[in-house]
Amino acid sequence: MKYLSNEKLLIVGAGGMIGSNMAQTALLLGLTPNVCLYDIYGPGVNGVACEINHCAFEGANVTWTTDPAVAFRNAAYIISSGGAPRKEGMTREDLLKGNCQIAAEFGDNIRKYCPKVKHVVVIFNPADVTALTALIHSGLQPGRLTSLAALDSTRLQEALSREFKVPQSKVTGAYTYGGHGEHMAVFASRAKIDGKPLKDFKLSAKRWEEIKYNTVQGGSNIIKLRGRSSFQSPAYNAVKMIEAAMGGKKFTWPAGCYVNCDACGFKNVMMAMPTVITAEGVSYKAPKGTAEEMAGLKASYEHLCRMRDEIVSLGIIPPVSEWKKMNRNL
Repeated sequence: MKYLSNEKLLIVGAGGMIGSNMAQTALLLGLTPNVCLYDIYGPGVNGVACEINHCAFEGANVTWTTDPAVAFRNAAYIISSGGAPRKEGMTREDLLKGNCQIAAEFGDNIRKYCPKVKHVVVIFNPADVTALTALIHSGLQPGRLTSLAALDSTRLQEALSREFKVPQSKVTGAYTYGGHGEHMAVFASRAKIDGKPLKDFKLSAKRWEEIKYNTVQGGSNIIKLRGRSSFQSPAYNAVKMIEAAMGGKKFTWPAGCYVNCDACGFKNVMMAMPTVITAEGVSYKAPKGTAEEMAGLKASYEHLCRMRDEIVSLGIIPPVSEWKKMNRNL
């Protein structure tokens, strides 16, 4: 089997459902044969390693460990789902303190053991601030670390495809930006359904509000239906992000990235933007939308700032004015 890379891919939180799915997906897509599985729970990650090896992927070199020094050393690419999962009745923000503490340790391990890592994807909630925390602690350049935000847009795409009974791929231009949570901003003024503008379909205001609500609550709905947080869709999208960073097909769904843009009016946060991930890292541009959409994005940004300031108050990250002392790239 021909792999895209031979470099080490580290999957953090590999003993869980997201982590185990990421390992299998990475090998199915032929990213690299060298996959290291890391988790603090030894029996779980050992079991995942056994299962992956039982798949008998050609040429695969799957290892596992509970030692961060072994796991992180010489990692070229990392995906982390190593936070506490969301349970029914919880918002992503409910996980703020505990998961940001985990993210701080995660970033410290990157700084200590693999400061030359090429790309990192953070997918544990609340992803915008866990990724920001990891970025500050890691010392990485902003273009080398992203968070998973694509699910919100794929959920919007899926909802519109069901509404108009077209294949999901026929829905284009419908995205969500800002925070990955209850305050995400839904952009659909440029959306098309099988090539025709969404506005031509005369969707009622009430039905559109229902679709937006269902998009925002997409993760909660999965928990209600399956009794646990999403794992297949975040695993797949996260691996596709790393595939792009390895030089594979560009990843063009919105990704959470570090934004410090005077022209946009958004500074010192991680948030979903119109992005592209390639082997050069992540790049973004300013979103374009209606006045209502832009107002929603501004409100989402302000919510992210409040969460950022909360983890500053908890001492997990320093005040913005001191970030350069910890990460000279910011």
